[in-house]
Amino acid sequence: MSGPDLSFELRARAAGARCIIGVDEVGRGPIAGPVTAAAVCLDLDCIPEGLNDSKKLPQSRREALEVILTECAIVSVAHATVREIEEVNILRASHLAMMRAVAGLRFATGERPDHLLIDGRDLPRDCPCRAEAIIGGDGISLSIAAASIMAKVARDRLMVDLAQQHPGYGWETNAGYPTKSHISALNDLGVTPHHRRSFRPVHNILYQEENLSC
Repeated sequence: MSGPDLSFELRARAAGARCIIGVDEVGRGPIAGPVTAAAVCLDLDCIPEGLNDSKKLPQSRREALEVILTECAIVSVAHATVREIEEVNILRASHLAMMRAVAGLRFATGERPDHLLIDGRDLPRDCPCRAEAIIGGDGISLSIAAASIMAKVARDRLMVDLAQQHPGYGWETNAGYPTKSHISALNDLGVTPHHRRSFRPVHNILYQEENLSC
């Protein structure tokens, strides 16, 4: 099966778009940590080899591509906090992080995004320009694939930093996902401020603690 290509980007360009942005997020599934999004404007004449859905790439390749993309593309990364996830739900928080990433793009020419390629089924409510949602976009659009890599590397690094502050949960390897060892640590060590309290594994532990204290 072939990897991502420029079909969506070239179609947008043919329709008049000049500043095409790939947008993706990581971190909807974890029970700890923020959700992270990236927005990437590729130079269509200078695209790094090997761009793909970040989940299909080993860590070393993702990190190498992150360095290259930082040098040859315009990139912005943003987050939505655990508190925001709890306040507005994970989908809306993902969209919030996406739009923050788009707003954070800086172009030396003063350009503005005029077409967003967004991974997923739903579009954020406050897109600043024309946008299209692409299911599985990180595996078929090079711009979205680039965004998935940037978001994944940024969030993984953040979770490694948080793991140093809260040892024992394994965030440096599980990135906050509900692995067996993470759930075991959650039961043994308790809930941190970085855990998503509305997510079932965390909620269940808090509910049990509440019942025991009654």
